[in-house]
Amino acid sequence: MSEMEGRASSAAPVLRNVLVGMLVVIAVVLQLSVAPAFAIRGITPDLALLVVLAVALSRGGQAGLVTGFAAGVLLDLAPPADHTAGRWALALLIVGYVAGRVREGSIGEGSSHGGQGRPNAMTVMATVATCAFIGVSIFAVSGLILGEAPLTLLPTVAISVGYDLLLAPLLIPALLWLIGKGDV
Repeated sequence: MSEMEGRASSAAPVLRNVLVGMLVVIAVVLQLSVAPAFAIRGITPDLALLVVLAVALSRGGQAGLVTGFAAGVLLDLAPPADHTAGRWALALLIVGYVAGRVREGSIGEGSSHGGQGRPNAMTVMATVATCAFIGVSIFAVSGLILGEAPLTLLPTVAISVGYDLLLAPLLIPALLWLIGKGDV
């Protein structure tokens, strides 16, 4: 391997991490600024959750966990945060881990791509539904425990999961493609 190829291969993880960081920041900014225009009963689309899912489905549990924590902290601390810091961080951390485990399970079951394969579309949509349910439920239940949320859990979770399932076919393939470009 030449010196130039060695530098390019060592720069790939840095570029990928910068790309993921930019995607997280863009998702949080859009979630906090544009998404409220589409709110139903005060519930907005979870763009940061979809970015965390895409990272976890393309990179695995550890990357999903770290990305979920970072995106959650940004959501917890960015204005107009009206809740206890750490609620989104916990929810998205768990979402990233669960989605990463789905990827690792689907790769181990029959992919011969040397760890580069991805789950099929049905697995991705089931993962989006499951992880959206888990993430929003953790956020809502932690709000109930801390006395910060109303007692309307079911409509909140249903609307949020519906939004995520509606946006997933539009965003997840594009995000997976972008994250894959960080490998070059």
